[in-house]
Amino acid sequence: MSKRSGFTLIELLVVIAIIALLMAILMPALQRVKEQARQIGCAANLRQWNLVFNHYINDNEGKFYSGTNDLGYWWLHQLEHKQQDWKSNKTWFCPTAQSPIWDEKGVRKQSLHIFDSWGIYMTPDSRTYNSTTYTMNPNGFAGSYGLNGYMLSIPIKGSFEGGLPSSEGYRDIYNVPYAGDVPVFLDALRFDFWPQANQGPAMNEYEFWVSGAQYNMARVCINRHRGFTNSSFLDWSVRRVGLKELWKLKWHRSFNVNGPWTKAGSVQPSDWPEWLRRFKEY
Repeated sequence: MSKRSGFTLIELLVVIAIIALLMAILMPALQRVKEQARQIGCAANLRQWNLVFNHYINDNEGKFYSGTNDLGYWWLHQLEHKQQDWKSNKTWFCPTAQSPIWDEKGVRKQSLHIFDSWGIYMTPDSRTYNSTTYTMNPNGFAGSYGLNGYMLSIPIKGSFEGGLPSSEGYRDIYNVPYAGDVPVFLDALRFDFWPQANQGPAMNEYEFWVSGAQYNMARVCINRHRGFTNSSFLDWSVRRVGLKELWKLKWHRSFNVNGPWTKAGSVQPSDWPEWLRRFKEY
């Protein structure tokens, strides 16, 4: 009679160990491939928004949206209805950030992190809210991107949130000499923001608002893409931007690109919050 052979326990353990080792080697590579795909999808969304913005600008003699009051608030309500339908229009959401902060009942989620999208469920004339609930409105908005508020065409004698006069904004879109350095639409935790050169990042990675703090830059300095964020620019290009590079962009006309949060402005590694220190300096 022939002797039946099989695997020994040691051989099985060796095979399992090899498989585990291969998985440990391959998983980070697979994660990088998935993230690259999400980053490409995010950039494609921003290119679609470029088309929307160009259409509006061309129809309005080089002017951008004005918002619904003198400060430029709620520019979203000037979008065509098909752009407002965020539930079916995937261009509202970065593929990395699909979950709104506020649910469809207007209730804030208990945990907030960088992969959440912003969620607003009210209109400018319906602002009743408390620390956990916004007024629900079927024409509300949710998404993963936000607009550089200095693009908005507010009144000539007006001022932006934070106090800068309207002359600091980009009123004539057709005549901006450094358009490739002017950010337009970015990964964000809110649909608008007005950064200034002296404003730092959030101290904690998951924050996007602290009462009394200047958190405009914190709305866009978010680690969705492995140390980078995506942005469209006024020359209608789209590219990755290093998180610390955000302070080198020309947010408004007199924005100091060599300000205190840049190498030229003598920022030190220890000045950055711990979650940002490992990323490239600019």
